[in-house]
Amino acid sequence: MDEQQILGRITAMVDEERALRDALASGRIDSDTEHRRLGDIEQELDQCWDLLRRRRAKTEFGENPDEATVRPVSQVENYQG
Repeated sequence: MDEQQILGRITAMVDEERALRDALASGRIDSDTEHRRLGDIEQELDQCWDLLRRRRAKTEFGENPDEATVRPVSQVENYQG
């Protein structure tokens, strides 16, 4: 995935978050459904942001950004700095 594709995916997920909140507010879905899907989106967003940061770092240091790959949720979510 290149930078534009990652940014496009992030935008799509943010739009989906808004749609879920609207669906909950209008009663089209219940809160359990919203929470489950929002949790999935949050994890995928974290992965996308992580990949984007690592691609940009590789570019900054003269490395090939295409060598950066999506890391597992467990690794991204448990990162401590």
